[in-house]
Formats: sequence, structure tokens, C-alpha cells
Amino acid sequence: MALPSTIHRVTIQLSDVDRGIYESLQATVARHPSETEERLVARLLAYALFFEPELTFTKGISATDEPDLWLKGPDGRVLLWVEVGLPEADRIIKASRHTGRIALIACGKTLSSWEQQHLPKLDGISNLTLISFDQSFISSLTSRLDRSITWEVTINDGSLYINVGDETLETTLQLRAGNR
Repeated sequence: MALPSTIHRVTIQLSDVDRGIYESLQATVARHPSETEERLVARLLAYALFFEPELTFTKGISATDEPDLWLKGPDGRVLLWVEVGLPEADRIIKASRHTGRIALIACGKTLSSWEQQHLPKLDGISNLTLISFDQSFISSLTSRLDRSITWEVTINDGSLYINVGDETLETTLQLRAGNR
């Protein structure tokens, strides 16, 4: 018998000073049994970083032909394709040809070797935004993960602040390509 997905109820108070977005976001997110908590945290960070009113979570890890999040236009075309993790460069290159914008939150324990292998292949993709995070920041958020997630997220001058309970975690957005 297959294990069920873990359901997380998410509330994010978003203050994206850099983009002038101030929203209260509500979402219900399923974490597939094969998805790590770190990857779930990265998906939630991507949701906050690239938030637009119609941005939605996809089937994610269980659908290999979809990104983790996307924004579709009224005609069904993908306007924004958002990936998290350390995908193959070919996947990003292919997606960049079929969407207006592509964003990648690159994170994982093998980030440095991934960057050496894949960043040169991604150079020159004009519609790509690539941001990475320190693994310690992701780990800090993962250690505070619960089924009910409440974050206050502030993005200002390339820094990301997240209030979780009575603690504030901070990191710098490491922009590797494009702009947010």
C-alpha cells in the first residue's frame, strides 16, 4: 500500500518591499512521500519570492512534465515556470523555450557541484532567474516545519527575513542569473 501525502496548511504574510507586494497568502500544500522536507521548504520560498495572484502549485514531483509552480495566461500558455532543487540543465533549457519566464530556486546538499556542472550550460538564457540559498538556511526552516505553517516573510534589498513563531531567520538572496 502506498504512503499518503502529508498535507500542510500554509499562511504567509508577505511583504516584498523590492516588488511592492503586500499580501496574506493561504495555501494547502501536499508533500509527496518521496519529497524531502527541504524541498517542501524550497517550494514555499519559491511561492513567496515569485508570488503573483494566479501563481499555483502543480502536481510537482509526481508530474515530470510540470514545474513545481506555474503561472498560466488566459490562453493556457505558461507565463512563468518555477522549479526548485537541482534539475538537469537540459530541463531548464527546454522549459525556457516554452515559457515567458523561468525561475529556479537552486538548493540542495550538492549545490556547489551542481553549479560547476550546470551553470555554464545555463549561461545565456535571457528569460532565466536563478536564485540559490545556503543549505543551513533551508535546514533552519525545516527544523521548524509543522503541519500548520505560519511565516511572516519580508524581502528587502536582496535579503530575505522569515519570522517563524518568535524567531527571525535571515539570508541573502544569492542571485546567480537574471533578475527577480
